[in-house]
Amino acid sequence: METRAPFIIVGAFVLAAIGAVFGFVYWLHNTAGTGARAVHHVQFEGSVSGLLVGAAVLFNGIRVGEVTNLGLVADSPRQVDATIAVVTGTPVHADTKVGLDFQGLTGVPVIALEGGKEVGASIGMQTLIADPEAGQSITQAARNALGRVDSVLAENAEPLKSTIANLKTFTEGLAKNTGGLDSIVAGLVKMTGGGEQAVPKTIYDLGIPSEFDSPKKPLNEQLVMPTPTAILLLDTQRFLLEPNKELPGFSNAQWADSIPKMLQIKLIQSFENYDVAHAPLRSTDNPGTNPQLLVDVRSFQINTDPEPTAEIEFSARILNKDGQVVASRLFQQRRKLDKPDPASAVAAFNDAFASIATELITWTANAI
Repeated sequence: METRAPFIIVGAFVLAAIGAVFGFVYWLHNTAGTGARAVHHVQFEGSVSGLLVGAAVLFNGIRVGEVTNLGLVADSPRQVDATIAVVTGTPVHADTKVGLDFQGLTGVPVIALEGGKEVGASIGMQTLIADPEAGQSITQAARNALGRVDSVLAENAEPLKSTIANLKTFTEGLAKNTGGLDSIVAGLVKMTGGGEQAVPKTIYDLGIPSEFDSPKKPLNEQLVMPTPTAILLLDTQRFLLEPNKELPGFSNAQWADSIPKMLQIKLIQSFENYDVAHAPLRSTDNPGTNPQLLVDVRSFQINTDPEPTAEIEFSARILNKDGQVVASRLFQQRRKLDKPDPASAVAAFNDAFASIATELITWTANAI
């Protein structure tokens, strides 16, 4: 008797441990232990592939019970009746929405309940009608969606064909005009300040004569010299090339001021070197009514045909105090460039301007 007693005790302990494990698993599986449950029926239209007895029942995403039975509705073979047991107090009512949800990587189906407007715990057993599409599997839902897409494409085959043809025509047009598009893009980049950094401009000034032949006739009148007039093309600091031709280096070269203003200043400075006491005044410096020396610029450019030549040409008129013309003359000078570059151009312009300014001063001294 003493030998058999330990075996009985050990066996009883093992059975008790196994029972405890099963009880614990059952408690975890039901979330609410062995508490009271409320039974309801859920009816699905069509297949509920993958839904099994024991599947979870969720209410607003919270597990409240499980599926206890699955079966077909006797008088409607297309319908499936699922019996669910949920925690007492779960607000299951006639307006509760029902569907299937798929959880995890494997897509395990569960019954998903969503609360309606009615509040409070359900009083009796409810029969809930699931959404007609709730029984669709993910694969079936995808098939249905693709079917709808296919029907839309079939109904709009001709418009789609026309759209694709128009896109083809458009892309062919773009391919044929790639060069033009590149120019447009480059222009936009330049206009917005993008692209390569601009090369700094080289500024050139115009020289003036400082020596004159003797004897020098003095200027007897205090003249006023307004800013010379010129067409808009000449109102620039760029080196003008005629005909419109590009020469290396001139795109980054410019005069110290616009051509009319620079000629006014340089002519007045030349008069000052000749007779500083009677040199013409600018119109802004004129204290009263004085005779005027009017200059109209006709040309201040580089002629490239047949060879690069610096050309200066202007007309001059002397008006008395009453505004009457007392003398007028055309002046013109040309000098060839040693090389087609800005430095040689400036040297040629300096030489031409020294001659034309000396002629203007001598003519003015004799005319007044």
